[in-house]
Amino acid sequence: MKIDPKSNDRFVNILKSVVIPRPIAFVSSQSGDGLLNLAPFSFFNAVSYEPPTIVISIARFAGDKPKDTLKNIEETGQFVVNMVSRHLAEAMNKTAAEFPEEVNEFEVAGLTTVSSELVAPPRVLESPVNLECQLKQVVTIGEGKKAYGLVVAEVVYCHIKEDVFDGHRVDMQGLGLIGRLGGHSYCEVDNLFEMQAPVYK
Repeated sequence: MKIDPKSNDRFVNILKSVVIPRPIAFVSSQSGDGLLNLAPFSFFNAVSYEPPTIVISIARFAGDKPKDTLKNIEETGQFVVNMVSRHLAEAMNKTAAEFPEEVNEFEVAGLTTVSSELVAPPRVLESPVNLECQLKQVVTIGEGKKAYGLVVAEVVYCHIKEDVFDGHRVDMQGLGLIGRLGGHSYCEVDNLFEMQAPVYK
């Protein structure tokens, strides 16, 4: 079957169902006025080792309302990516609704704020990994009410639970992270296999 994204108004569902699994950035941010926000985004990944850099694509609008997370990041230049393990899945899902700006999603989800080291927004205590991030740039994708902001940020500090990191290696299965699939589906990272990359001589 051949599909032209420009003539298929449901191509977004196809794209989200074939680019899988996607890691989830559970982003804590803070407005210039100090209002806290916590929201999940699955158009997210790491893109550079040096400097350690991540990207997150965030819709600029939710209906007629600016997306709080993107607005906060552009205002302050700081945020935290909290990785989502299976035990955090339900709490994360509670924050996915479009709440008014004054609603604190930490409270909605019953999660605990804890101070970050180098950025102002707090991190999620219950998350196994927290990446404190400093904004580098926002690249605009699309136009008008359908525009996205591709957030490019440097990871300036990392917190990781001691029971999944021995100082050298991360216990990836022990992290228990989940991934986003299409529709309402998620997956767990619980079935690993290894292959060594070949070296051309």
